[in-house]
Amino acid sequence: MTNRIHTIHPVEDAAQLEGSPRNFFHHPHRILKNHVREGMTVIDFGCGPGFFTMESAGLAGKSGKVIAVDVQQGMLELVQQKIRNTPFESRITLHHCPPDSIGLHEQADFILAFYVLYEVPDKERVLRELASLLKPGGRMLIAEQKGHVPRREFEEITAIALRAELHIVERPRIFISRAMVMEKNLSVFD
Repeated sequence: MTNRIHTIHPVEDAAQLEGSPRNFFHHPHRILKNHVREGMTVIDFGCGPGFFTMESAGLAGKSGKVIAVDVQQGMLELVQQKIRNTPFESRITLHHCPPDSIGLHEQADFILAFYVLYEVPDKERVLRELASLLKPGGRMLIAEQKGHVPRREFEEITAIALRAELHIVERPRIFISRAMVMEKNLSVFD
C-alpha cells in the first residue's frame, strides 16, 4: 500500500466541506438516492460536519438510523448542532472513533466513505473493519477525490476491499472523483 502522509481536514475549515459549490457538484440526494432506503441502518464514516448525514437520515426515514462517525470530536459537535431540535436528532447517533479503528459493532445496510480513506493511516485495517460492519448483501460507496488520490492508490484501496470479501457492483460517475459501490458477499448460510 502506498504510504503517503495525509492530513485530516481541520475542524476550523469545516465550512469548505459544505456550501454551494460542493452542494452543486456532490448533491447528497443525487449521490445517495439509489443506495439508502426507508428502514436502513447507515454508517457515514468520516462524516465531517455532516454534509451527507442529514440526507442519509431523511432517506432512511423514521424507521432508519444513521451513525455519523468521525475521528474529530469537533466535527461531531458540528453535526450535533445541526440536528439539535430537529426530527433527525432521534435518528442520528454520533460516534467518536479512535484514529486506528472504528470501534462499532452495529451492522449496517449501507456505509458511505466519501473523501475519507485517503486520510486513514491503515487503510487495510479500516476497510476490513468497515466490511465486517456490513450486513450480508450490504453495500458501501467509496469515493476519493482525484486530486488527492492517484489512480494507483485507488486501485490499492480497491484491492484491499476485494480481499475483505466485497465485490464491485457499480462505478458511479461522481464529479472529480474515483468511486465504486461494493457489496458484501452473501454467505451460503444466509
